[in-house]
Amino acid sequence: MNETQVILVRYWAAARSAAGTAEETVDVRGPVSLADLRTQVVDRHPGSRLGDVLAACSVLVGDQPVSSRDPATVTVTPGSTVEFLPPFAGG
Repeated sequence: MNETQVILVRYWAAARSAAGTAEETVDVRGPVSLADLRTQVVDRHPGSRLGDVLAACSVLVGDQPVSSRDPATVTVTPGSTVEFLPPFAGG
């Protein structure tokens, strides 16, 4: 696939603070692993604590929770939305 497409990445709470934005798009040329996508977004924010925050986040790909699956085995397709949700205090 030669045509560039995008994945929408949304950040919530502490992830939004660390990224300095609520959302951004990542250009891809086809499906990528969640691990690769996470590396790409962390690399976009050098000097931030985004990597540490994302490591603690729950993740949704579309409306499906990733749970404890290895991010290297989770495929994210172009056109998808990925949401990083840090642990929330309270109940």
